[in-house]
Amino acid sequence: MAITYTEEWVTARARTAYESGRASFHVRPERTALLVIDMQDEFVRPGWSPYWVPAATRMAPRLQRLIEDCRAAAVPVIWTIFDDTHLGLDRPRALRFLPHADTDWRRPGPAEVWAPMGRRPDDVVIRKPSYGAFYDTPLDTMLRNLGRDTVIVTGTLTNYCCGTTARQAYERGYEVVFGSDVTATDDESRQEPELAVLRKGFALVLTAGEITARLAAATAA
Repeated sequence: MAITYTEEWVTARARTAYESGRASFHVRPERTALLVIDMQDEFVRPGWSPYWVPAATRMAPRLQRLIEDCRAAAVPVIWTIFDDTHLGLDRPRALRFLPHADTDWRRPGPAEVWAPMGRRPDDVVIRKPSYGAFYDTPLDTMLRNLGRDTVIVTGTLTNYCCGTTARQAYERGYEVVFGSDVTATDDESRQEPELAVLRKGFALVLTAGEITARLAAATAA
């Protein structure tokens, strides 16, 4: 019997996917890399810049634990930094016209990962000129050289650099895991709406605890 797709039916289906949908792929440590997006001084160091994200500072200890869990599972950790590169000539030109660029604050030097995050000297750091970590960077080449087809996206801001990176990874054929409680944004009311879109169309959205459990289960298996 043919189904009549009523407005109520399609709306309910969409709502379920936004609120509780789960992607169906497995998280395998040997195929996975952890991306730590922009946990740098200007976003995480309290009071240091007008771009401070208090929620990122609060979630940093949880992210540090996930980083250690990934290292224990032999999952490589790749850090990104939103920085001034190539005299700004590689940056999308429209950025300077957007309202969040309405401050005279400038970095006193090259951007750095916030020291308490515990970046190791042998960790890869990618300096990127825009929101997404794949835009004009070697990230895709690095991941393919590492034999990784799954990325765990963490860091800040959820609905800018993290969300854009997740979408770019999806478009490049990666399976994307997005950390719901190891990402943060500058207005916490915007967190769940971004997670809802990612959950429905781009990523497997999991808590840090769920990510660790899946890595551990796959290792045990």
